[in-house]
Amino acid sequence: MKIVVLDGYTENPGDLDWEEIRRLGTDFRVYDRTKNDPRLILERIREAEAVYTNKTPLEREVLLKARNLRFIGVLAAGFNIVDLEAAKERGITVCNIPSYGTEAVGQFAIALLLEICHHIGHHDRAVHEGRWSESPDWCFWDYPLIELSGKTMGIIGFGRIGQCTGRIAQVLGMRVLACDRYQNPALVSETCRYGSLEEVLAGSDVIALHCPLTADTEKIINKENIRKMKDGVILINNSRGALVDEEALCEALRSGKVAAAGLDVVSSEPISADNPLLSAPHCIITPHISWASRESRARLMGIAAENLRAFQAGNPQNEVS
Repeated sequence: MKIVVLDGYTENPGDLDWEEIRRLGTDFRVYDRTKNDPRLILERIREAEAVYTNKTPLEREVLLKARNLRFIGVLAAGFNIVDLEAAKERGITVCNIPSYGTEAVGQFAIALLLEICHHIGHHDRAVHEGRWSESPDWCFWDYPLIELSGKTMGIIGFGRIGQCTGRIAQVLGMRVLACDRYQNPALVSETCRYGSLEEVLAGSDVIALHCPLTADTEKIINKENIRKMKDGVILINNSRGALVDEEALCEALRSGKVAAAGLDVVSSEPISADNPLLSAPHCIITPHISWASRESRARLMGIAAENLRAFQAGNPQNEVS
């Protein structure tokens, strides 16, 4: 089997090993990056039977011409970069990796929140710039410091990652108010309960987004819903950038309605130079790295290999439709 990886660098910049996947084929090739150019993509996968992609799109015109292709492995949970209808027409099996970074993403959501609460990076730089050495007092701080204990975290989307974030929040002494279409009564406790979207918007000191991007959730953080929030709310988003109306959030940050935002995702990635959030006050933006711990990427690679192995055995797993 000829196996091609179209954009392997973000999954494995050199600290992991492709060997488990390599052993599944007779011909194996990894490209660090592949431009979104149908001619180049087709050139690289024309003879391949199995292709792995993270963000390189596999569109209809390519899939219809890649006559040997039988398996597509998406190196991520999201699979909107594959034309599933064309894949189905061709009889190509498409598998994703739905769960590999739960702990990493939940941890990162809390890291964004703690940075907002304590401005650790800023104060570290201030110390290294000599401000503590020159201070007339034994300590100083440039921003109000926020204690989370006793506050309410609203979590929109309470699946695996939302629950992980919620567990950490409860350990910090927070109450969790979760909004999800599917409710698990076993998760309800004195410090965790379900509520409607309206309740989450109105009753939360911190709102964390962990829901999938659908027609119903696109720009769920918009001008109208921001008006329903508490004054001074904190927003955390390391799910999908398009969940947020960025112009509306920028306006709310400037007015102080939203006290701060911690974002690991934006609507267009890499972020465009004219994204309004780049100039918004009290807005932390990181480059979509919640998922990228070495441990998380190692799990991803292991599941990616197992997906192909299961396909070869005639029992596909993690197949998307």
